[in-house]
Amino acid sequence: MTGAGQTRRAFLAAAGTAVVGSLAGCQSEFDPLASTGLDEHAATQFRQGPLNQGYQDVSVPASVTEAWSVPANRGDHTAAKGSPALTPDGDVVLADDTGRVRRLSPDGEVRWATTITEATRGSHGTAAIANDTAYVGTYDGALSALDLETGQRRWRTELGDAIGASPTYYNGTLYTAVEHAAPSGSLVAVDAASGEVQWRDGWPTNHPHSTAALDVERGRLLFGSNDGKVYTWSFPDLEREWTYDTGGDVKAPIPIADGVAVVPSWAATVTALDVADGSVRWEFQTGQDNMCAPAVHDGTVYVGSHDDNVYAIDLATGEEEWRFETGGWVIGSVVATPEHVLVGSYDTHLYALDRADGSETWRFEGRGHATSAPLVTEAAVYYAERAVNGESDTPGLCYKLGPT
Repeated sequence: MTGAGQTRRAFLAAAGTAVVGSLAGCQSEFDPLASTGLDEHAATQFRQGPLNQGYQDVSVPASVTEAWSVPANRGDHTAAKGSPALTPDGDVVLADDTGRVRRLSPDGEVRWATTITEATRGSHGTAAIANDTAYVGTYDGALSALDLETGQRRWRTELGDAIGASPTYYNGTLYTAVEHAAPSGSLVAVDAASGEVQWRDGWPTNHPHSTAALDVERGRLLFGSNDGKVYTWSFPDLEREWTYDTGGDVKAPIPIADGVAVVPSWAATVTALDVADGSVRWEFQTGQDNMCAPAVHDGTVYVGSHDDNVYAIDLATGEEEWRFETGGWVIGSVVATPEHVLVGSYDTHLYALDRADGSETWRFEGRGHATSAPLVTEAAVYYAERAVNGESDTPGLCYKLGPT
């Protein structure tokens, strides 16, 4: 371990093991840009960074075969499931809807497994990895920090009634959407070392599942909620800025690219908003609800829909570039790579599509609904799926796919 890693580990270990967050309002003394002694950026997090763009700069194999699989999700909740997250040394961390978090080696060995909640829906989030720590939210409303080497819990902070989103990490702070029973919601900033609540705003009027997006350059922090709205704060001063009402639940992470926020909605729309003021750049109509996390790269948006299609949309104009029809809902997360788009479907397949024209390069058939974001490495593609028909005795699997 490096000296910096040892320093972070000692700092985190000294911070304590359990903190309960208050439901109070904003903590005015919190400075998101202050020096923390922790990592500025996560080693890995959901959607590949705080902008939620979903791009991985690794090419996928021309064809794939199953290298191994292990049981993962067992619940019947239809929401997208947690995704494998890459550790700095090449393992993967997977949180699933049983409430378990595991670290898996490239050959499928379970290095450790830790149960962090007994909540019925476990976790649907993806771990953010920084400071030799995996940070995961769960459906009991708690955010937990696990030692990346051992799986031992460093701290657990109760933030509300449920957390369905993944934490967004920046400069020693975790930003996470929290659901409250009213129904209402909040956005909370949590200190990554101690688990202490640094700031909270209970602006949303319904449950937010959307992983927060942070555009440090343009000074915006935003996410979506089940009340159909996008909520936006200035950054780093965290003052309320603007909202936009899509007319349908906004459940997916919202990517930001070139000052544009791309918002999928259950109003059967994908809307591009200017992050500065919330003005509409364009609105794209699909055939049904949209809760798929879009990927954005090189001026194109890639997004799936309940209408079974994957769409490529021009980021500047909102014009359709191509579409590809799968055999089921596309509610998980699209991942863009240099030449391909990877996306799972309720039809049990993971697809690799040519980014230029949407033609199919390959498909892999699993046994459950493919609803996680694929993880692409130099040697493999990892992804997880929902239980078969939501039946706990036929769990969804986490797969490693290798080249044929």
